Amino acid sequence: MKGLILSGGRGTRLRPITHTSAKQLVPVANKPVLFYAIEALAQAGIEDLGIIIAPETGDEIRAAVGDGSRFGVRVTYIVQDEPAGLAHAVLTAQPFLGTDPFVMYLGDNLLQGGIKDLVERFRASEPDALILLTAVPDPQSYGVAELDGDRVIALAEKPARPRSNLALVGVYMFNAAVHDAARAIKPSARGELEITDAIQHLIDRDLRVEPHIVRGWWKDTGRLEDMLEANRLILDTIEPHCEAELEETELGGRVIAEAGARIVRSIVRGPAIIGAGAQLVDAYVGPYTAIGEGCTIERAEVEHSILLSGCHVHDLDERIESSLLGRNVRVSRLGRQPRAYRLMVGDNSEIAVP
Repeated sequence: MKGLILSGGRGTRLRPITHTSAKQLVPVANKPVLFYAIEALAQAGIEDLGIIIAPETGDEIRAAVGDGSRFGVRVTYIVQDEPAGLAHAVLTAQPFLGTDPFVMYLGDNLLQGGIKDLVERFRASEPDALILLTAVPDPQSYGVAELDGDRVIALAEKPARPRSNLALVGVYMFNAAVHDAARAIKPSARGELEITDAIQHLIDRDLRVEPHIVRGWWKDTGRLEDMLEANRLILDTIEPHCEAELEETELGGRVIAEAGARIVRSIVRGPAIIGAGAQLVDAYVGPYTAIGEGCTIERAEVEHSILLSGCHVHDLDERIESSLLGRNVRVSRLGRQPRAYRLMVGDNSEIAVP
């Protein structure tokens, strides 16, 4: 069985961060989202992975992932020239997939508990497709499934009038029948080959499509709010350990402080993670915050936020909260300031707040 990870989207909802970085490499709890997908497949015993990449961000993803050996897998990179839909990605990857069954995993998704049990179920029951579903409050924003008992009877992509609240989670399992289905469908109104249409084609041919309702959490990290929520969910699972140098500092709750970090006259309230080489001086870091490697926070407060590597935040009288700062961003005080800051700032930016 093979794995196919889709990592080629443009990430428009996370701009300006994604003007300079692939959205799948934005970190959650100091680890790129893409790495969680690779690890989930590796833990399920899938060692042969194809990663769909875009021409614009492919080199960055290649550099981050390498040949896959650090994860215990083999990686083949597959270039998708344009984001023409998930079914188009399947067709693009067919030379790699061949006739093998495979798991398709969207590279910006996070799924609690991994997929090992689901892969075992798929191997044992051998359906033509297994789709993961979860109840959502806004199904019109997703691909939606309609069930009759334990059978999928219809799918629709972002329907104006959903017939259920069950959205497709970004993990799918297929046998080789999906290739014929992807070739048989036509582009949707938005010009894409939709995976929902390909699965519907399987259903219309009386092939077996099984549903699985996800009981744990699932996050599509395509928006700022989703990134922060995913960061919170992951940080809620961490085990504390400290390798940092501490001086007159209080660590409370579950905190990871990595080697090379230095924390002086500061308070860190977990769950939180402080990356390698970070420097905190006269600072406060509140719960659900991920501070990337090499960041500096001096005379400032940060809470419920993600700071990518190399950020510098200093001399702020009020707290940064619910924010995402890109790599090498600088935020400092200039004169008076409001009571709180809520920011999403792209790489290499500099902000002086009034």
